[in-house]
Amino acid sequence: MREDVAMTGQEFKPSVRWWKGSRGEWYVVVQVFLLLLVAFGPRSFVCLPAWTGRFAEAARIAGIVLTVAGGGLFLAALARLGKNLTPLPYPKVNGQLVQSGVYGLVRHPIYCGCIVLALGWALTVRGPATVGYAVLLLLFFDVKSRREERWLVTKFPAYAAYQKRVRKLIPFVY
Repeated sequence: MREDVAMTGQEFKPSVRWWKGSRGEWYVVVQVFLLLLVAFGPRSFVCLPAWTGRFAEAARIAGIVLTVAGGGLFLAALARLGKNLTPLPYPKVNGQLVQSGVYGLVRHPIYCGCIVLALGWALTVRGPATVGYAVLLLLFFDVKSRREERWLVTKFPAYAAYQKRVRKLIPFVY
């Protein structure tokens, strides 16, 4: 069993520098870039029409609700993960598989919370380009979670059954 590194009961000893990405470091770099793009990127472009009237107000209200819900899910997932939390997609050597709480609703609630929060923010600021960034974030988290899950299946034999029971990124849907 060797991909870039072997998972053993011993502490992770990278055989290459961090910038080689053996534990998913580049996923974190791209994630931070996309989150900054959602928060601070251009909200619209000249070719995209402005949101006006009742639609704009409904989008703002829905956006506030989604932002709060996404933030709540994100924080609940962080709290439930506890000492298993790591910024990298590569699981901690002494980590435990968490399947309860929000992890019983969706396998990647931190990612789900970020996606919902990003979409909520895009609707709140009524930014058509920001909605596009939120969609990019969803696609990115799908790719990142696939890689992460290959590591998790290797580390935790129970993960395969968990994958069959609980949806990956969107509760009850995907």
